[in-house]
Amino acid sequence: MIVATAGHVDHGKTLLLKALTGVDTDRLPQEKQRGLSIDLGFAYIDLGEGYSLGFVDVPGHERFIRNMLAGVAGIDFALLVVAADDGPMPQTLEHLAILDLLGVSRGAVALSKIDRVTPERVGEVTNEISALIQNSNLVGAPVFPLSGLTGQGIDKLYVYLEDAARQMGGRDTAGNFRLAVDRSFTVIGAGVVVTGSVFSGQVAVGDQLILSPRGTRVRARAIHSQNQPSQSGSAGQRCALNITGPDLEKSQISRGDWLVDDRVRVPTDRFDASLRVQVNETDALKHWTPAHLYLGAADVICRVAVLQDGMLPPGGSGLVQLVLDRPIGAVHGDRFILRDQSARRTIAGGTVVDPFSPARGRARPQRITWLQAMSQERPDEAIRQLLAQSPAGLDLDRFAQAWNLTAEEAENLFAALPLKRIDDDSRWWGISPAHWQAYRQSLLTAVTDWHRQKPESLGPYDYELARVLAVKAPVSLLRQAIYDWVEDRQLARKGSIVHLPTHGPRPGADDLKLWAKVEPLVRDGGLRPPLVRELAADLGLELRQLEGFLNRA
Repeated sequence: MIVATAGHVDHGKTLLLKALTGVDTDRLPQEKQRGLSIDLGFAYIDLGEGYSLGFVDVPGHERFIRNMLAGVAGIDFALLVVAADDGPMPQTLEHLAILDLLGVSRGAVALSKIDRVTPERVGEVTNEISALIQNSNLVGAPVFPLSGLTGQGIDKLYVYLEDAARQMGGRDTAGNFRLAVDRSFTVIGAGVVVTGSVFSGQVAVGDQLILSPRGTRVRARAIHSQNQPSQSGSAGQRCALNITGPDLEKSQISRGDWLVDDRVRVPTDRFDASLRVQVNETDALKHWTPAHLYLGAADVICRVAVLQDGMLPPGGSGLVQLVLDRPIGAVHGDRFILRDQSARRTIAGGTVVDPFSPARGRARPQRITWLQAMSQERPDEAIRQLLAQSPAGLDLDRFAQAWNLTAEEAENLFAALPLKRIDDDSRWWGISPAHWQAYRQSLLTAVTDWHRQKPESLGPYDYELARVLAVKAPVSLLRQAIYDWVEDRQLARKGSIVHLPTHGPRPGADDLKLWAKVEPLVRDGGLRPPLVRELAADLGLELRQLEGFLNRA
């Protein structure tokens, strides 16, 4: 279980973790000198029987909120620390709001520094905390009065955290491997090491991975999971991976990068999301507002395109598209935070709905309906709705990537659905049976109409059929429909021309006139008839026009 601290500066977060784990998480010289956490700190407790606690100590000062946001990405449990002498302070409130926007619902409150105050003050602040968390995801979280300095109350918190870790068990390891990189360094004799929280999936020594968004291919040479040497790591763990690759340099890696399985390496510079604006904002969030996006361990400048009504009021929710100034890794369900343009105020939080957003038509009614389907909690619910609203079907591989499904998970999902699957140039395309039958019938009707309107023609080319069909589908879908009708003997093909088996072209007056010109030229050629392009030039015709005539002839 990954636990992150939260709370105002100088409320005793680092001292509390030292009392719990024996580890001083302040590792930088300036942190030691100033007695102030600047960057993330880490500590671990091995609980035995395969259970462990991984702690992320986040800085409490407002100036280092960026580091705090990187630390709370992908956590399981929040430990909100409030000093008994100060009580809740500004960063207490902001950190609590951030946890709420990120959907963190498991946690506890450590009421620190009780050695400095009277029992009456402890009771007073406890009541303040209970009221504070009443309207948050941490409602009902227990409050533990304690002192990191004297050790009073530490044992009760320890027991509670241990019980919580055992009750939680292992996190679901579904999905492809994704680790949000929050630190990188070089170890003499080993090389480059990256650390971070594992968001999904599993990794093993020897696995081939991708550093995203750069796209550098690397191999996991060694793994530390929850601060212990291991052959593997999985979702819900803090991991350090010693990675190697051609010309790999530490300078290539930044906080905010992802170490991922190749299947999910699809960086994006825009994505659609559901967004909730902070209730205490004074103004509505307007269309195209500039902001700072925090997702995983990344901090990216973005613009917020509001997809409905042009604005979101304080406390309001809605669909948006975030347009980023550089690509990042994102999949459906990722949580994120938005801060204002100066990165001094948290303004909203949300969840990625579709990482593959169109630049045009993002607010069209059809697109909104698509996003509402993609907003479902489970992929099977989402794809059923998407198939129902997609007459031309949908890209199954892209859907699997958006939802971070492994190949096996995707196959199991698609196999359980009433679904026509078509190979589209090494990608799978899917369409519902009802839409498939409607598409096939429209194709047959289009050929029949063509014969009625152009009896002199043998039939349309497949590209001409694609133009006249109301449903604009991939070429692979059209070809499969034609193939099926040919197999059923309802259609026939001559090269790329499609026609009814019973249809033969009936020459019209224009064809008879043209044949009167073509026939002697062909006959005079004897055993060496003229090339079609030469005939076209001699007759002053377009090459395609003459080819169509000769096919009919």
